[in-house]
Amino acid sequence: MQSQFFAAINQLCDEKNIPRDKVMEAIKAALRAAYRKDWGNKEENIDIDIDENSGMATVYVVKTVVKKIENEFLEISEKEAQKYDKRAEIGDEVRIDVTPMNYGRIAAQAAKQVIIQRVQEAERDVMYETFKDRENELVNAIIHRVDGTNVYVNLDNKTTTNLPYDQQIPGEKYYSGQRLKLYLDKVIKTTKGPQLLISRTHPNLVRKLLELEIPEIKSGVVQIKAIAREAGIRSKVAVASTDDKIDPIGSCVGQKGVRVINIMDELNGERIDVIQWSENMEQFIKAALAPAKTTVIKLFETEKRAKVYVQPDQRPLAIGKQGQNVRLASILTGWEIDVLDISELEGGEAAKAAGEGKAEVKEIKDLGIAPELVEKLANANLTSIEQIKGLGAKDLASVEGIDEESAKAIEEAVKKVA
Repeated sequence: MQSQFFAAINQLCDEKNIPRDKVMEAIKAALRAAYRKDWGNKEENIDIDIDENSGMATVYVVKTVVKKIENEFLEISEKEAQKYDKRAEIGDEVRIDVTPMNYGRIAAQAAKQVIIQRVQEAERDVMYETFKDRENELVNAIIHRVDGTNVYVNLDNKTTTNLPYDQQIPGEKYYSGQRLKLYLDKVIKTTKGPQLLISRTHPNLVRKLLELEIPEIKSGVVQIKAIAREAGIRSKVAVASTDDKIDPIGSCVGQKGVRVINIMDELNGERIDVIQWSENMEQFIKAALAPAKTTVIKLFETEKRAKVYVQPDQRPLAIGKQGQNVRLASILTGWEIDVLDISELEGGEAAKAAGEGKAEVKEIKDLGIAPELVEKLANANLTSIEQIKGLGAKDLASVEGIDEESAKAIEEAVKKVA
């Protein structure tokens, strides 16, 4: 019958998901240390046997049989060795039982902390091996507890770790028991155990969610060429298709936008713009700056810099709130982008481009919406229909003085004239 000692060991192994042999080795190491501390010598070769039935430990000093003893702690004469083993010969090893009378109680006390430490080390090793092969992957997590800005999560219901504040999506609310997806960037081995670098803000979280949600990306028919992200606010994703019959943008957005909406919901409402990637840098920059319309683009290859000229009414849209749109476009394309007014373009080219642009401009007042809404849009520097054509109700509701109902009314009016 198995002793209570081994029953407890087996339970520990199951709960902590660590190998039984590692726990046993930790216990034996602790018992060796306890013996050396009170009875033995650090030079002695100590071996421990633990009886499976009783759980009792026996301590042995292991010595090598030699003709001439040079180290009394490690060696023994043939004559002396035969007292313990009649068949002992030169070169053999003999085990001498040196278990003290009160060893059990003292050893348990002395070994307790060492056992805890070794079990923790074994636990960390298992954790490292488990997650090392899962770098650059999506991991499911459940929030264990929230303490101010500290968010502790359970990964795979076994490992608890911290989601750093700088890796949390700004404005996202966390609560105990909440399920969410994280990006596991790296697993680093430190003296305090493995450190899991997890994130809700990494651009690759968007990539992995797209791969999970969109079969065409997972199969490789649609490829993600670049991602630019400002977590919790907006991401731009450039995609291309390896099959001319497959529309990469349509595959990502899905029917009625259901695919991209699922990803936006997972990211606390973060807006996802899916654009067509192109080898033609002028076309790519033009797409990256959408929904703004560009008039002239001049590329400077050696500097990887682009000067983009737009109509006056398009410039606020091209730059975006606090420079967000042009900043994301620059990250996405890998080029420094300067947004300039068309009037800054020299020569007859400027006049021609300006004339073409003016012919296309339709003013907000032509939408037939309430004058007070026209005024509020104008205060936000939104004066033409082209400027707001790419904006949804959520974007419009962010304009000061415009509520959700008014935003929806503006969106419907734009659809009628578009």
